[in-house]
Amino acid sequence: MPRDRRERIPKHFRTLEGAGKFWDRHDLGDYWDQTEEVATAIRLKRRRHFIAIEPGLARKLHAAAEARGISPETIANLWLREMLGKASLPRKRKGVSRPAAARPVRLSA
Repeated sequence: MPRDRRERIPKHFRTLEGAGKFWDRHDLGDYWDQTEEVATAIRLKRRRHFIAIEPGLARKLHAAAEARGISPETIANLWLREMLGKASLPRKRKGVSRPAAARPVRLSA
């Protein structure tokens, strides 16, 4: 694209998707003279894993969390950490693959 007919790089994008769309349609090489070096810091968030739970358990979890003044995520993590700490999990033997026994875990309030 000729340098005199191109768009300017927006100072701020409203969303990450907006920035992505702009750079999907444009080549940074055509805008290099509009760039400047900046210092930035990146904070990575903890990785989260989502699991499905039964609707009845979800209602009980929310009620227990609300009664304690904490989030359902916090109480679920506390209870899972507690239960897994108590559980004696069999160690996996090298070279032997076997399915883990599935047993229900009861979370106490």
